[in-house]
Amino acid sequence: QVQLVESGGGSVQAGGSLSLSCTASRIDDSSRCLGWFRQAPGKEREPVATWNTMDDTNAYASSVKGRFTISQGLTKNTVHLQMNKLAPEDTGMYYCAAGPFKAGCMAPARSGRYGHWGQGTQVTVTS
Repeated sequence: QVQLVESGGGSVQAGGSLSLSCTASRIDDSSRCLGWFRQAPGKEREPVATWNTMDDTNAYASSVKGRFTISQGLTKNTVHLQMNKLAPEDTGMYYCAAGPFKAGCMAPARSGRYGHWGQGTQVTVTS
């Protein structure tokens, strides 16, 4: 089992920034993709951004493109999510997850194929 440890999050006013970090215990075939998901109250969990550890490419949900940036840390098993221009609709529990590469990293994220999950960290954006 791949363990995922998240850090960061918190509360910020609209327009502000927050950053999240996630470290996976290892990268293997079941965790070639690292991603951030979020779940707002009363809504389904959705993928926000993914990182392909094999070729260092990323993908974003349209709602965060241009505002959020996912990047690799100092080691291949760590990713950061820099969130800028935050809005109240970005509020939710953010989860780091790892999954297999299947024609990319966003496709398996959207189809529920990520099998390793962190505990989640709360992000609250006030207006």
